[in-house]
Amino acid sequence: MEWTGLNDLREHFLSFFEGKAHTRLASYPLVPQDDASLLLINSGMAPMKKFFLGLATPPNKRVTTCQKCIRTPDIENVGKTARHGTYFEMLGNFSFGDYFKHEATAWAWEFLTKELKIPAEKLYISVFESDDEAWDIWVKEVGIDPSHMVRFGREDNFWEIGSGPCGPCSEIYFDRGPDKGCGSPDCHVGCDCDRFMEVWNLVFSQFDSDGAGNYTPMAHPNIDTGMGLERLACVMQGVDNLFEVDTVQNIMKHISRIAGVEYHQDHEKDISLRVITDHVRSTTMMIGDGVVPQNEGRGYVLRRLLRRAARHGRLLGIREPFLYQVADTVIGENKTAYPELVQNRDYIVKVIRMEEERFAKTIDAGLEQVNDIIAGLTEKGEKVFPGADAFRLYDTCGFPIDLTKEICAERGLTVDEEGYKANMEEQRTRAREARKALGDLGWTEDALKDMDITTHFVGYDRMESQGTILAMIAGGELADSIGDGEEATIVLDETPFYAEMGGQVGDTGVITCGSAVFEVTDCRKSPTGHFVHTGKMKSGVLTKGDRVEAKVDRDRRTSIMRNHSSCHLLQAALQKVLGAHVHQAGSYVDDKICRFDFSHFSAMTDEELKKTEELVNEMILEANPVTATEMPLEEAKKIGAMALFGEKYGDTVRVVDMNKRSIEFCGGTHVDNTAKLGLFRILKESSVAAGVRRIEATTGWGVLRYMDETAGILNTAAQTLKLGSPSELVEKAAQMTAELRAKDRKIAEEEQKLAAMQVDGLLAGAKAVGSVKLLKASFTGSKPDALRTICDAVRAKDPAAVAVLTSVTDGKGTICVACGPDAVAAGVVAGKLVKALCALTGGSGGGRPDSAMGSAKDVAKLPEVLDKAEETILPLLK
Repeated sequence: MEWTGLNDLREHFLSFFEGKAHTRLASYPLVPQDDASLLLINSGMAPMKKFFLGLATPPNKRVTTCQKCIRTPDIENVGKTARHGTYFEMLGNFSFGDYFKHEATAWAWEFLTKELKIPAEKLYISVFESDDEAWDIWVKEVGIDPSHMVRFGREDNFWEIGSGPCGPCSEIYFDRGPDKGCGSPDCHVGCDCDRFMEVWNLVFSQFDSDGAGNYTPMAHPNIDTGMGLERLACVMQGVDNLFEVDTVQNIMKHISRIAGVEYHQDHEKDISLRVITDHVRSTTMMIGDGVVPQNEGRGYVLRRLLRRAARHGRLLGIREPFLYQVADTVIGENKTAYPELVQNRDYIVKVIRMEEERFAKTIDAGLEQVNDIIAGLTEKGEKVFPGADAFRLYDTCGFPIDLTKEICAERGLTVDEEGYKANMEEQRTRAREARKALGDLGWTEDALKDMDITTHFVGYDRMESQGTILAMIAGGELADSIGDGEEATIVLDETPFYAEMGGQVGDTGVITCGSAVFEVTDCRKSPTGHFVHTGKMKSGVLTKGDRVEAKVDRDRRTSIMRNHSSCHLLQAALQKVLGAHVHQAGSYVDDKICRFDFSHFSAMTDEELKKTEELVNEMILEANPVTATEMPLEEAKKIGAMALFGEKYGDTVRVVDMNKRSIEFCGGTHVDNTAKLGLFRILKESSVAAGVRRIEATTGWGVLRYMDETAGILNTAAQTLKLGSPSELVEKAAQMTAELRAKDRKIAEEEQKLAAMQVDGLLAGAKAVGSVKLLKASFTGSKPDALRTICDAVRAKDPAAVAVLTSVTDGKGTICVACGPDAVAAGVVAGKLVKALCALTGGSGGGRPDSAMGSAKDVAKLPEVLDKAEETILPLLK
């Protein structure tokens, strides 16, 4: 066999199976599409599940892919060994009821031994213990020496997850040689040592399990195979692990150059190099597929990986952001297989850099506190890091619990995770679970899952249509009829009701039959394609099979269409005003607003918002015709249609074209001319997450309502200030601002005088503590600025003074400390002193060496702060 690069191996595999009449599919995005059971795609089979379960029709019964995957159950172990990684690519060939064991085994053997020329004597095969069919095929048809065959039990060689398709599997192992083994005379395939490496897993899905131990043979069994691309590269390049594969090594070498270290020279540095190399591969791919750093879900996985990599950069001595530089190498090494990385390069690099810079502000303060706490625990001989402290670090510094655990583990400590969770639970004010798509949708799916019924949507062209009731669900069960007052779900054979999809809300309206009226309050599309009309019977009775009139609320739908069309114009305008990096990151459209989330790295300026709004209104007033056309995906790309970032599309797509001003893939409903939007108004611009901004806007009647509301507010303000007209508000506001500033200056002058008077009294009562003079006092009702003014005056009047002042205002406690230059030279630093004093109350603080301030969590302990000021100062003196 010859040395082969990872990128060449990928192409060789896919081309080989194309030659076996397989359709090559591009890797699906790492963000699962229509699969809430997964946070991130973690196997080559995961995106194919819909085909195996019959929920969708594959483009061919034979498919081959190289799928990007992320697995994160053992993040802590990544780097500690060369075996673990979070990102990998999975090669696979799939048969959906077409070929089976004979072809799957023969082609696997052909690819490895004929195409790649791996010596047959280096390969071993395992089969399920009772799968005699697979054993005979391997031995009698493929020609495997029985001495290279082994049988394993259910745990190793039977693939099953709950109920559904399952079956035995056959694995192909590569013998790396005795020098990689454990030295045991009975070392064999399945041994825990590194000699025999699993390369390819062939799953024979031939049974349908009921989840209770009963297996029914499938009429059309399937094939699902998976081979790790990096593992195959290890074999073909003769290296020990994925970190030594050519493309991965190039990434590690970039990190080594930045850090000024070499791999295989220092054990601890090798761990950090592996951590950073793996994590920057994962994060680059995740961001490229639309994941953004957040504090929950897949966004948290991304943030955790980035921050763990950044921390290991610190361990290598890298103090400045650097991961964004390495991301360029990741993109370069993968651009042939994933050209979208190059297209999104600027966005990926900016997201990583912003997260690095954000974490840099967190990590130094957090590390200092972690080290202080660990030092205190070590001094006491304690081995458990308190959960309350771990939570405080997270709450006040944003320091992740995962890093606290990792640092503690390195020092031989554990973290009280239960205590941490208890503190977190006390603070939590909102549920983390995503809003359920529909309260009784699960019941609806159970009731309809075995019914061969479909709904034809006619709502692009009509808002009224006739249809037949195919099914009704009331109380979670199928019903033959529903009566007055009953809440129910109805499925029709034809409907004009748009089901909530793509950010556009579902339609409302009525379904009628004579005098019977069913009020539709929502319409959703279930994962299996049923249009589900939810609502309540207002009068009469409806029966399954009735011929009914379905009528959408025309005014509401028209407003929704205006707002949806404005979203398209808004994206086009944003790309002109802000740049081509703008991508849609989410949207929500109803009859009131258009909410558009997009990739951008800072708040929009007033001028940018003004230009964007003007550009959208310009496109509206041009009266551009709007057309929606279904066309092949490749044709849509050629005309420049914009796709949703990270979305996966079929071979045929629907393209909404607004006279070339905006061309987007979209399945929603739209006006037929931009002039029908009336006017467009931006209501708000805000941040959603790191690198993601949000604009809320409205059109048509919404703009008129906004104008009316604004006029009402201005009239009320003018009346309150006793003005003749709202036009006088600006002048009045300027006048009042000037008056308030003058009063603020006067108050400040009086405070200075008061401070000067109080300083003399404080200095007279000062107590000598070593070489410094301690002044302490409590002021009830004094604001923090007043305390600071007094402190500044004390410091200016006596260079040896140390002032400790406290105050309670509106129930909030403040501690202010000032140290003269001689006191600072003597070792009394204001920042350290205020931190220690605030800690007595459960609060926190900090500042400069000569002036610092903090908050007191428990104001009842402020007297204790003054009492213990002297004993807190003494250890600080040099």
